[in-house]
Amino acid sequence: MDCVFCKIAAGEIPSKKAFEDDRVLAFYDLDPQAPIHILLIPKEHIASAAEITEENGTIVAHIFAVAAKLAKDLNLDKGWRVVTNVGADGGQTVMHMHFHLLGGRSMAWPPG
Repeated sequence: MDCVFCKIAAGEIPSKKAFEDDRVLAFYDLDPQAPIHILLIPKEHIASAAEITEENGTIVAHIFAVAAKLAKDLNLDKGWRVVTNVGADGGQTVMHMHFHLLGGRSMAWPPG
């Protein structure tokens, strides 16, 4: 499989890690859109949130628990945002489900 996030999860491509366990990798985005911009990915390849099922859906809860831990560790006590994009029209550019943890500034709505 030629998936850049699978290669990052496997350690084939280096990343600045924020968190890692046996199921999830969190690393700093190379093109940050906020002072804190971390990508959280499952190590198992799931193309997008559109592929979440009852069988694999527990990974999403785990990713959100990791996001909450990172936000606390990074002192994002004024607030933070978690975003996932689904498909080309949703803005997804890497076809491996991932969540953006954004913080360190006030977030506007709707996002740009």
